[in-house]
Amino acid sequence: MRAVVQRVTSASVTIQEGEKNVTVADIGRGFLVLLGVSVDDNSEDVVWMADKLSGLRIMSDSDGRMNCSLADCNGEMLLVSNFTLMGDCRKGRRPAFTGAAGSEPAETLFIGTAAAVSNLGIPVKTGRFGADMRVSIVNDGPVTLLLDSKKTF
Repeated sequence: MRAVVQRVTSASVTIQEGEKNVTVADIGRGFLVLLGVSVDDNSEDVVWMADKLSGLRIMSDSDGRMNCSLADCNGEMLLVSNFTLMGDCRKGRRPAFTGAAGSEPAETLFIGTAAAVSNLGIPVKTGRFGADMRVSIVNDGPVTLLLDSKKTF
C-alpha cells in the first residue's frame, strides 16, 4: 500500500454528475492522502497504514514545529483512492499497472483503511472509489510525504 500524504489547510473532491460538478467530500485543516493498493496488500497493510497515518506528527505545534498528529490538533483526513501510485515507470515511457490491485480487493482495502483510521479517532472523509475525481487542495507548507507499507522506500 502506498500513500502520498499532503498537509493541507483545506481539500475537497468533486465529480461530474451530468452537467453538474458535485462535491463528494471536503475537509479543513489536516491531511489529503492519495492511497494506492497493490496486488500483495492485505489487512496487515491496512493496520500499518492506518497506524502510521493517524500517528504521523507533521502538523505544526504552537511554535510552528512539525510536532503534532491529527488527533493533537483536531485535524481531519481526506482519503482518495489512486491506483496510479502503483504505476511502474522503470521501463519505457508508459507506466505499467500490473502491480495495482484489482477493483474489488482494492476497494475493500481502501474502505478498510478509512474505517481503521476512523476507529483510531481521526475524522475521515473519502473520495468516490473508482470515479474520475477532481481533487482541490491548499497545501500547508507545502509538506508532502511518501509512505509504503512494504517499506520499499
